Amino acid sequence: MPGTRTTTVRDLRKSNRARALWELYMNGPLTRQEVGAAAGVSPATVSNLVGELLEQGVVIEVGLEDSNGGRPRGLLQVNPEYGFVVGVDVGETALLVELFDLSMKVRASHVSTTELARLDPQDVVDRVHEGIEAVIAQAGVRSEQILGVGVGVPGLVEHGNDAVVHGQSVGWDAVPLGAMLRDGMDLPLLIDNGAKTLGQAEKWFGAARGSDNAVIVLLGIGVGTSIISNGELYRGSTSSAGEWGHTTVMVEGRQCRCGAVGCLEAYVGAEAIVARYDELKRRRVEIKPRELEERVAAIVTAAPSDKAAAKVLDETATYLGAGIADLVNLFNPERVVVGGWLGQLLGDTLLPRVREVAARHALRLPFSHVSILKAQLGKDAVALGAATLPIASVLSSGAVLPSTTVRSRLLDSSRATG
Repeated sequence: MPGTRTTTVRDLRKSNRARALWELYMNGPLTRQEVGAAAGVSPATVSNLVGELLEQGVVIEVGLEDSNGGRPRGLLQVNPEYGFVVGVDVGETALLVELFDLSMKVRASHVSTTELARLDPQDVVDRVHEGIEAVIAQAGVRSEQILGVGVGVPGLVEHGNDAVVHGQSVGWDAVPLGAMLRDGMDLPLLIDNGAKTLGQAEKWFGAARGSDNAVIVLLGIGVGTSIISNGELYRGSTSSAGEWGHTTVMVEGRQCRCGAVGCLEAYVGAEAIVARYDELKRRRVEIKPRELEERVAAIVTAAPSDKAAAKVLDETATYLGAGIADLVNLFNPERVVVGGWLGQLLGDTLLPRVREVAARHALRLPFSHVSILKAQLGKDAVALGAATLPIASVLSSGAVLPSTTVRSRLLDSSRATG
């Protein structure tokens, strides 16, 4: 039939390697037998497959399985030193760049803050380049050992020939960020929305691990979600699914940064919380983005003795609970995970009240099957999730590198650091 694609031996080999590597990465260490079962291949095939991966250096042996009297079997895992990845969190007040080995251990970190009232695309590009150079030097690795760079950004990311960012709340209109970052940087690059990279981090390593249907919420200056449906990230037709912060919770309500009125973000975002507190205190204080975390923390601390602070937190929990009820009704998740720096700051104080409000607003059946949890990962979760983007690319390729030259380069690098 026209258009039918023939599966070649090379395709099959790549597919087998990819399945084996995914299983080893997510669930290792494993025996050869377990790898073969996961990949769905025969003992002879898995022997050849593992032999290739060991020779390439992408997999290493890490000891023996406990034996019940039989012959101990060797355990395999993905080699943490095979290569390194960089994760970038482009925040509205600071930019974090971290370099990880393949076990996701942080080898180097670089933070830069901005005094600009709004993110400037060229300033972001310059800071990303500076941060990548800094972490490579700090970690003492060579750029040839970097398997890729992942970047989490505020706003919608249009994936085409290159990443274009639409950040309505930060004043970015179709910014060609992918092309801008590639100019002056010769490393594989992947860009995604920061809420989605946080969601991937929590799905791989945190509170959403093991769940095929989850919604991971990012609370910060902005508000967003990552929606996991049947084990896969749900993106929608233009990759903009999950913009929960811009769903309407109050018709003709407060002005949102995006230009609309009544958005959830205008009630539960960090800037909104601080503005509401100042309103109740009947004062006007300039809200500086870099001071928001400190100011929200002060509101949380003051709540037991400050009626305005207590009222703001109760209102925040009410709107947040109602918003989470909407997520429960729309997506029927097993878990809703509340993360982001603001989620971490508010979680212990507000989650009991949030659960109570969500229970009142959600349908009984889906709510009876959902857990509302605080995220397990810390403030670098967006950068950590961004770093998983190149890792996922390597695993899905079966670590079949594009050329003999590149393959040799990475093999030599792996041996040099092993």
